[in-house]
Amino acid sequence: MTARLRPFILLILVVAAAAAVVGGVVALTGPSDEASAVSSSGLGPQGRVPQFKVECAWSHSAPDDPIVHPGAPGRSHLHDFFGNVATDADSSLSALLPEDTSCQNKLDTAAYWAPALLQDGAPVIPTGSVAYYRPGPGVDPEALGPYPPGLMMVAGDMATVGPQDPGVAAWHCGASPILVAEPPTCPRTAPLGVRIAFPDCWDGERLDSDDHRSHVARSDEGHCPDGHPVAIPQLIFEVHYPVSGDPGGLELASGGVHGVHADFLNAWDQDTLEREVRACLNGGKVCGVVSNRATG
Repeated sequence: MTARLRPFILLILVVAAAAAVVGGVVALTGPSDEASAVSSSGLGPQGRVPQFKVECAWSHSAPDDPIVHPGAPGRSHLHDFFGNVATDADSSLSALLPEDTSCQNKLDTAAYWAPALLQDGAPVIPTGSVAYYRPGPGVDPEALGPYPPGLMMVAGDMATVGPQDPGVAAWHCGASPILVAEPPTCPRTAPLGVRIAFPDCWDGERLDSDDHRSHVARSDEGHCPDGHPVAIPQLIFEVHYPVSGDPGGLELASGGVHGVHADFLNAWDQDTLEREVRACLNGGKVCGVVSNRATG
């Protein structure tokens, strides 16, 4: 090889290598939907743990709470409702199942709600919500069972006057993993949100309890406590708001900014929920946004 030809040959090799890399990227991210793209990387919004998620638009706001104040319309502070569009103070499993949903998965007719966010006293309409379903920290994904039909849960402490455990209830900006006790100053590209983590262990008997909490519990180091031996998916619920910049003037309808909380009433199409748990969580897979597909 002459000295004059060597630079040209090296250039050809470099171009060929770059083309191979680009081709590989296209092969991974080209004609695939979000679910397959997420699965191919092994990463999802909740990291590498098995998971699936459902995106739900804001449905309506009302001073109702069918768990804490059932049958008493107007008795609660203002809530934002997501998922089932018919949720009100009288909602039950049988009432919700035949109704429509604001979720992109039309078989998720569960009800999700959280206290309304106020800015200078005026309600802020959320831009949407995301429900992530995953194993609790350290819990064996193969041990998880689906929620029973009609299970009710409350997460977060409405009455607290101080910071909560950020692993339970917190504020954040956009997709940032940084969780804080009070609304932060968020950039326009990553607006404000709240994140609530629900209990992941069930007593195996009750769908609700007098305090709406004691029938479920949180796992510890991957194990459910003796009184709540049934491992269930941990629901991570996020609400997103069109709020950026100075957080001054923000307050939850329940009062203050520390009392972040949320409620859940399981009214999923039960066969669909069981398939998602089996295919994604028990199967150890990172699934993307699910639709009306049958997962096996």
